[in-house]
Amino acid sequence: MAEAERIIGTPDSAGADETAASDDKAASEGTAASDGTAAPEERPRGRRRIVALFVVALLAYLLDLGSKMLVVAKLEGHEPIDLIGDLLRLDAIRNPGAAFGMGEAFTIIFTCIAVAVIVVIIRLARKLYSLPWAIALGLLLGGALGNLTDRIFRSPGVFEGAVVDFIAPAHFAVFNLADSAIVCGGILIVLLSFRGLDPDGTVHKD
Repeated sequence: MAEAERIIGTPDSAGADETAASDDKAASEGTAASDGTAAPEERPRGRRRIVALFVVALLAYLLDLGSKMLVVAKLEGHEPIDLIGDLLRLDAIRNPGAAFGMGEAFTIIFTCIAVAVIVVIIRLARKLYSLPWAIALGLLLGGALGNLTDRIFRSPGVFEGAVVDFIAPAHFAVFNLADSAIVCGGILIVLLSFRGLDPDGTVHKD
């Protein structure tokens, strides 16, 4: 009889075995979390943030590219168009310098800086788990790509091309949508930094 119970297993021993197996599974999951292995639900969340970054960058880039093509085709060589009296007008100019017409003698340097910014953003995207940071970096990336496209493909030559600017507020430099995206992205990054939000989604307080 005792031999039969040992082979079949009593109800109490079966319950104990199930409890032990459950404890072992929980322990193994805790160990996986503690040794730095990403939980399965964390990886899709990170991928969604990366997708958001590149979607924002693509939208900013396409808006900038489309607006410049339209300005070159319809506005360049013509009289400026007044939008809000003397406060805001559309005036097509070619800018060899940086954003808002600064540093016209350093076109190649600004081109190299734009390339470096793009590389840094792409590398940082791998550690991105914050949606606000994804939006901010997407704006920076789209704006940098927009102006870099002008630097490469517009006259007078590769990496020395003049950027198309056309938004002309009164008493301010003429700029384009790429400049606006870069400035908005930079402001958002400053605000996120003040709030203590890091690109990986963690919040710290100094």
